[in-house]
Amino acid sequence: MTFSWIVSYWPLLLAGAGQTISLLMISVVFGFVLAIGLAFAQVSGSSPVRYAARAYCTFFRGTPLLIQLWLLYYGVGSLLPMIPGIRQSLFWPILREGFFFAAVSFTLNYAAYEAEVLRGALLAVPKGELEAGRAFGMSPFTLTRRIWLPRAIRIAMPTIGGEIVMQLKATPLAFTVTVMDLYAVASKVRQDTLLVYEPLIVVTVFYLILTAVIARAFRLMEAQVPARR
Repeated sequence: MTFSWIVSYWPLLLAGAGQTISLLMISVVFGFVLAIGLAFAQVSGSSPVRYAARAYCTFFRGTPLLIQLWLLYYGVGSLLPMIPGIRQSLFWPILREGFFFAAVSFTLNYAAYEAEVLRGALLAVPKGELEAGRAFGMSPFTLTRRIWLPRAIRIAMPTIGGEIVMQLKATPLAFTVTVMDLYAVASKVRQDTLLVYEPLIVVTVFYLILTAVIARAFRLMEAQVPARR
């Protein structure tokens, strides 16, 4: 095995790693915000809102992420240029890139899975804590902000960490819509140098390190939970 090619390809490897991390961060941050709304919609929303949230989660959890990505990129993406004035807009440089569609599809998919996790966590919060908050005269918004949601996040924290790792392992799918992530760089190295295993080993090490960092961060956060109660 030889890894001398890294000297020539390290700028591409760094850029690909940056794309991978960016996709992960965007999908996790925005997906988590969307998941909170979906979780509360299923737990305390009206019947139409509750059923709509359930249908959303069922669709995105019941269909492969690759299909969702291709539907957005090859379906919606092919229709966008037909909108009058879209090519001349400030948003076209973003909308024409595969990265945009990958970020959107990853976000929507992650939100569906995380919403189910948070829904279970919200239902697992002891009723006594919520009743105590109401007894102190808290409004529904204050009760949710200070007791219900923080408590649910603490309950779901180990699962949230696992979901983020799963989301990380899904990022190579962005390669199929022309996103130059780390896996795409490894494929380019393989095509240029005819090396098969070495580029994949580099990608594997990167994912292992990032997974270890995520796991360590969540262990540290979990260790701080008892002190906050």
